Amino acid sequence: MSQENILTVDSLMMHFGGIKALNDVSLNIKRNSISALIGPNGAGKTTVFNCLTGFYKATGGSIQLHARGTTTDVIKVLGEPFRPDDFVKPRQLGSRLWYKMFGGTHLVNRAGLARTFQNIRLFKEMSVVENLLVAQHMWVNRNLLAGVLNTPGFRRAESQALDHAFYWLEVVDLVDCANRLAGELSYGQQRRLEIARAMCTRPQLICLDEPAAGLNPAETEALSAIIRRLRDEHDLTVLLIEHDMGMVMSISEHIVVLDHGVVIAAGAPEAIRNDPKVIAAYLGAEEEEVA
Repeated sequence: MSQENILTVDSLMMHFGGIKALNDVSLNIKRNSISALIGPNGAGKTTVFNCLTGFYKATGGSIQLHARGTTTDVIKVLGEPFRPDDFVKPRQLGSRLWYKMFGGTHLVNRAGLARTFQNIRLFKEMSVVENLLVAQHMWVNRNLLAGVLNTPGFRRAESQALDHAFYWLEVVDLVDCANRLAGELSYGQQRRLEIARAMCTRPQLICLDEPAAGLNPAETEALSAIIRRLRDEHDLTVLLIEHDMGMVMSISEHIVVLDHGVVIAAGAPEAIRNDPKVIAAYLGAEEEEVA
């Protein structure tokens, strides 16, 4: 496994008025690893994801994504409040759709990053396979005239997109549900579908925001197996936010702990499990009391 960093976050700041949601957050994510970002409710975990994917414009710091053979300065691409001229506004309807439904701009996805949400955001009135086809609009032939004329190149691109969609449906065990409406699926199936949809964007790093929320133990174990398969068979790097500590400790190789917008610990699962600062943060106690 390569020890090269695929994601480097340095001194990330996110302020909402006078509230410091993130304060000098720094972390490194190794390529082809499974890492977790944990902490009590309100620690700033989802805010980090929103900054990574362009939902928020960070107040300060730097985010570098080393994927697709290049290094992308995410904050510069998305724009900093104090340098408005650097901001690249999405100009296409498809780009605005990407921002709303997929959690960031098309620029971030093209750089190799995708995410899922704590609150599932599927097109529930569309079929399962249609959800996966929509996710590929940045990769399929987007020439309007080719679509109107139904050219051989357009038909070939459509066929490839369909094959790609069914491949990921097979990975998440949803092939039998391909033609059902996404809103008719069980909660656990919708969770898996959202992961498949994110994978259809061909990321190299995927950020999963509480993927096991609301799942029973059997579903959580199946989800853990899918996440391991993504890393082992598809050279994917996984960064997840999760409150299920059993799942986090069993699949993660590196854990970063946030509390009140500050990184209080980072390391291997065993070290995190026994860290007095982490225990104190979760128990709401002083570190000296825990010790």
